[in-house]
Amino acid sequence: MTEKQPLTGAPQRIDKWLFFTRMSKSRTLAQTLVSSGHVAINGQKARQPSALVRPGDRVEIRQPNRDLVLIVRQPGERRGPYEEARLLYEERSPPPVPRDHFMQSVGVQRDPGTGRPTKRDRRLLDRLMDADEGGG
Repeated sequence: MTEKQPLTGAPQRIDKWLFFTRMSKSRTLAQTLVSSGHVAINGQKARQPSALVRPGDRVEIRQPNRDLVLIVRQPGERRGPYEEARLLYEERSPPPVPRDHFMQSVGVQRDPGTGRPTKRDRRLLDRLMDADEGGG
């Protein structure tokens, strides 16, 4: 059979489609993602990696840091560059949840006197504690 590209409306396995769209790094990881119940097709959890997707289907992927909602545009032919993979789906994901305030403040300096004491502070504290024990 010399036909390499599947028909436009042809169904494709969900694990292959996730791999071709670059949603997983390998087909095995895509199979694990589906088997663990993190993928839903048209609102129904995909129970097996062999579940089929067609153009127009809604694929929901739950990941630890985000939830993705994708509409299948066409089946994949191969795992190509991002620009090629982006043509296989339309993203309808909600905007990402804002991160915690402490996670956003990378490189923020602490106010003097907060946090771990300096060596000088520690020596002064030790002297103070020794004075309290001896005077009682």
